[in-house]
Amino acid sequence: MKKRYSFSEIIKNAYSIIFTKFFYKDARLIRKPLYIRCKYKNNFIYGKGLTTGYCCRIELDDESIKLEIGINCGMGDYTYIVATKHVKIGNNVLITSHVYISDSSHGNYGKNDTFKIDTPYTALNTRKIICKDIIIGNNVWMEENVVILLGIKIGDGAIVGVSSVVTKDVDKYTIVVGNPAKPIKNMTIKKRMGVL
Repeated sequence: MKKRYSFSEIIKNAYSIIFTKFFYKDARLIRKPLYIRCKYKNNFIYGKGLTTGYCCRIELDDESIKLEIGINCGMGDYTYIVATKHVKIGNNVLITSHVYISDSSHGNYGKNDTFKIDTPYTALNTRKIICKDIIIGNNVWMEENVVILLGIKIGDGAIVGVSSVVTKDVDKYTIVVGNPAKPIKNMTIKKRMGVL
């Protein structure tokens, strides 16, 4: 199916291309608005060929590198990435629209936590931030409305299905779906190459 843009979309894309060439020279196309909240520009490293959709939001913290995106990666509209500690995204990763990736949480809600259900919002907002690195491998595809939680590792070639919430690591070449996401298929290298 051939893509057809309306006249207004052609104008928006032309503006985005000019904006990209001036402010994000290594990127392929950065569509505005793009919201990047960070103190230091060096907190965000991206490889050649980065493409973003409309209204993407990136929140970074502190002075060290917090977000690394490899080459030829694409983010769909309304992608939201929170990198408080460290989020690393490999090469050739496709992130479709409305995907949420966060390496942090307000508090620990495990068995040993003393959190009370009737705690007012102000207390929730002041809870200690818990952070764990997120590592997403090469050639990963995350479909619409996916949520990636803190401490997750996604192996090379994995596919995360629509509206999945990833709460556990995903092996290489594995398709996961659901809430919480569970593996439904694993593709070995031989299978992917058509040998088996």
